[in-house]
Amino acid sequence: MNSFTVPTNEEKRKVWETYHARRPIRVPLRWSVNSRIILLNPDLNPDGYGYEEYFHDPRVTLTVQSRFQEYVPMEFGKTCDNVRELPEKWSFHVECQNTYDAAYFGAEVVCRPGQVPATEAFLTIDDVDEFLERDFSKPLENPWIKDRLAFREALIKEAETFEYLGRKGAVQPFGLGFDGPLTVGANLFGSDVFLLLRMDPDKARRLLMKITDASLIRNRALGDLASPDGWKKGDWGGLADDSIQLIGTALYKELILPIHEHCYSETSTTTPTDDKRGIHLCGDATRHFKTIREKLGVVSFDTGFPVDHGWLRKELGEDVEISGGPRVTILKDGSPEDCARATREILASGIMQGGRFILQEANNLPPCVPMENLEAVYETCLEHGRYE
Repeated sequence: MNSFTVPTNEEKRKVWETYHARRPIRVPLRWSVNSRIILLNPDLNPDGYGYEEYFHDPRVTLTVQSRFQEYVPMEFGKTCDNVRELPEKWSFHVECQNTYDAAYFGAEVVCRPGQVPATEAFLTIDDVDEFLERDFSKPLENPWIKDRLAFREALIKEAETFEYLGRKGAVQPFGLGFDGPLTVGANLFGSDVFLLLRMDPDKARRLLMKITDASLIRNRALGDLASPDGWKKGDWGGLADDSIQLIGTALYKELILPIHEHCYSETSTTTPTDDKRGIHLCGDATRHFKTIREKLGVVSFDTGFPVDHGWLRKELGEDVEISGGPRVTILKDGSPEDCARATREILASGIMQGGRFILQEANNLPPCVPMENLEAVYETCLEHGRYE
């Protein structure tokens, strides 16, 4: 790839402003990243910190999060439309990766060298009846929640004397999301949750609703701690549930979609007709997207792979926002030419019609991606992603 001039911060802001105003001048490019790009990259983690230390040593947490907030804008900012500037102060938080739902329900968090933390399914179909009888009405008494809240207090104390690049930081309230009823069901029960969907649909529905309501009660309690005004519904609905890629659309409509609507209505003020809902779905779930658009009113889809971008644009229409891009395997292991080619094919697929496409990786940038590959994607976006 030829060298290119990185747009200025002002030019990047204009790309985003015109996109949100529905008058895009170019497809915006962003990268989704998290702490693993620091911790699992030896060049960026000279101390060799692992997730075990990151989850339990306040000094390590503050150090890694500061480095992350320095590296992402200043280095990745050369390869995408994120502005290149440091914050006035660092923002610290208790991070859990995607372990938090299963950990809350009793799963062990395992931190293996060179890997992100994970949990393993520890319940079976024989445990469903007992699980349905559990009381989740007092989430702040949950041992894992108590441990994480105590760690936040340790972060606050450590942050009093911590500085990085001459900047101090503040610790944010502890809050959690929800990875979706079927996904969390699979985290807890493994493949048995899919057996239950067919063997006893009514019990499966009650199990997934139990998981959902327990998670929502937990999140509300943490929201009440975080704000003097208490937890409140948002004016935008958000949801994720990657495991729906493992079931057919008929089963999704029958058993999962009603629980998804329950999630949206319990966490936001939105309805299916408001056009104020988004969803994140990794994997091969695009066959469900039209149903989700029509029945749940979702207008923003954050995709993973595999995705046929041109087909998806035709399937959803020009008014629906779609985020996606080259597979992470291409970005990590391909050449700059491979990355540029994949990007050109996506941009030429018809996905740009309507001006509602955000280019990014599919899905979540792994550590150790060659910077020249990201530059190749950005240069291709600058050349082939223009609407003018």
